[in-house]
Amino acid sequence: MCCCGGEAVHDEWDSKLVDSRARALGPDYDVRYPRMPDEAGPQYKPWKSALKREYAKLEDGAVVVGHSVGGTILINALAEEPPKLHLGGIFLIAAPFIGEGGWPSDDIKARKHLGTALPDGVPVYLYYGGDDQTAPAAHVDSYAEAIPDAVVRRLSGRDHQLNNDLSEVAADIKRLARKPEALIAV
Repeated sequence: MCCCGGEAVHDEWDSKLVDSRARALGPDYDVRYPRMPDEAGPQYKPWKSALKREYAKLEDGAVVVGHSVGGTILINALAEEPPKLHLGGIFLIAAPFIGEGGWPSDDIKARKHLGTALPDGVPVYLYYGGDDQTAPAAHVDSYAEAIPDAVVRRLSGRDHQLNNDLSEVAADIKRLARKPEALIAV
């Protein structure tokens, strides 16, 4: 997992998401949650480099999961430079969209047709909480337009952290995963 941006989020916030997903997935899954460089001030290039090092540790069929800015960096890094392994799935949770209809970025290139730059044949799942006060719900619409084949899950009554309940994410991973291994980019 890559961390969501902010002071101490790896240990104090996103670890709750990791724990929720690990419980829901069960002991047969290897859930990895690497610490990203300078989590308080996330930057695309250092995080992309860290992700590339993590991809090298995965096997074909592994899924990658990103939350918030970690998801934004993950999906754009995958589009810019896909890993050599074949991913089993890409899962984004409350990830801000970069580009028209989303947030501006000096680090990340806006991609109107993001889906065409992603690895071929890899399913993409998008999760947004109806009560998310951090990433506006319009961002999921922008992702859905940029990645037309993505599965969109809108979860009513859920916040930016999906109320620390990732049971729906875990259920989708279980349905999809060929290899019980997940790199979590939160």
